[in-house]
Amino acid sequence: MCTRHFVFALLMVLAMSCGASALEAVNEHTRISDIVSNPALRGFGRLLFPVNEYYYSGKTLGDLRLTWYSNIKPSRTVDIVSYLLGEVEAGRQVFYPIYPADDARAKDTGLFFFRGKAGAKFAVCNAGGGFVFVGAMHDSFPHALELSRKGYNAFALIYRPGADTACEDLARAIAFIHEHAGELEVDVRGYSLWGGSAGARMAAWLGTYGTEAFGERAYPRPSAVVMQYTGLSEVTGHEPPTYACVGTSDGIAPYKVMQNRINAIKANGTDAMIEVFPGLSHGFGLGEETAAEGWLNNAVKFWEMHQ
Repeated sequence: MCTRHFVFALLMVLAMSCGASALEAVNEHTRISDIVSNPALRGFGRLLFPVNEYYYSGKTLGDLRLTWYSNIKPSRTVDIVSYLLGEVEAGRQVFYPIYPADDARAKDTGLFFFRGKAGAKFAVCNAGGGFVFVGAMHDSFPHALELSRKGYNAFALIYRPGADTACEDLARAIAFIHEHAGELEVDVRGYSLWGGSAGARMAAWLGTYGTEAFGERAYPRPSAVVMQYTGLSEVTGHEPPTYACVGTSDGIAPYKVMQNRINAIKANGTDAMIEVFPGLSHGFGLGEETAAEGWLNNAVKFWEMHQ
């Protein structure tokens, strides 16, 4: 083995060792800065949290807070970080850039991959954040992890702020997955798009207008869109089957607006359903220990009906 290859192999072993040590030590008291700089995450650890630090607070995983979000579970945050470190320790790639390294768009974008069964269908989960930040740790990573545990291959997209750029990045992500389906070992037929708040708008727009409307060639539309708490009202008649959920106390996404949209989609002859949960505010995520607990199972069943 040449010196260069030996050094590379040694660095990889050291990185895995650091990852294993970090995995053993991760808990609610683990500092966010230590996760961001963990060599096992190879420079993309910072994308686990909003790139603009103005939109989150807290020094540890246990006291992480995100603007506009409720019901953040420290145990879930620890679970996600532990999962990613465990995947890296096992030698599996967890982060995929969607743009070439020399493309300026590559800096703050990419897909985190939560693997299910080889050859299973895939979902892309899109966190909200008002198109000014990406609240992935609460609004897409938990969803992707749960989908992977059900056997599906799930991706969580980190995108650029702004409605147009976010949709361009989602279109590129869908194209990337189709282009690399063999390497990723995913079935591209009957995929789904998921999102909360701003991320729900992204999923809806890509589902309605397609990748060709956002700078990519035309790829198959999703078989289902899953939307949480967003005030999107437009209906074109070209929507895919759509599941939605929201709380009655959501001051950002009024539940009646979502109900009206679902009814309009159904009136056009497309299957759609909505669950409205009493008393819940914006950004409840998986809704664990709330009136919304279990909604994801219902959304999966809806998707499976349309695969």
